[in-house]
Amino acid sequence: MSQIDQLLKYQQEDEKLIKLEQEAASSEERKAYVQAKNFMTKAPEKLDQIDAKAAELERMAGRLNKAYEELAEALKDFDSLDEMVKDEGADVSFYKKSALALQEKIRSLKNEINSLTANVKAVDEEYKALKKKVIAMQRQYKESHAVYAAYKEQKKKEMAVIEDELKQLAKGIDPAIFAKYQTKRSERIFPIICEVRADRCSKCGIELSLAGKEALSSGTVVECENCHRFLYKK
Repeated sequence: MSQIDQLLKYQQEDEKLIKLEQEAASSEERKAYVQAKNFMTKAPEKLDQIDAKAAELERMAGRLNKAYEELAEALKDFDSLDEMVKDEGADVSFYKKSALALQEKIRSLKNEINSLTANVKAVDEEYKALKKKVIAMQRQYKESHAVYAAYKEQKKKEMAVIEDELKQLAKGIDPAIFAKYQTKRSERIFPIICEVRADRCSKCGIELSLAGKEALSSGTVVECENCHRFLYKK
């Protein structure tokens, strides 16, 4: 059997293996497993993000608490305002301005507190939602992993039968040529062996050089100068 015939026979069996590999890679079993795995992998990062938000809200709460204490201290000046005006003749207009300034600070503080409350609620809901999803995904991950493992094991058995046949066929192929075949396969070039039609590669359409035509006529394994596939002529 010529090298080309042996390569063609090898490629025919290899195509079956590639089909099984593609089926395994695009299977619903694998998709469900990968989805759950990716979520579980990214969950700690999402939790860290929520923790960072919570820490920022805690810092904001501390700042607002300090602002509240300062306002409370400032308001003490107004506890005995009536006596100060009556007995000491305090400037009412000064205290009026101070009161208006404090009123504005109180309004601003209230708005910030409302915003903080809304943000705390949002972060709390985000955390609860993530926790709920993590629990669900933990179960899904465990189930999908078991299903995918069983599916993969079945595919491995099917692939093993073909791989054994390929090992036998590889024995009849020149090692140097076979190494090139494997390199092309790893580069996802397929089919690797293509027919020459009208002195052109049937895959990319480029015309063979004169040297290529002569080599092909002599039965030598020729590579396409453009797509680098092995070429043969019926």
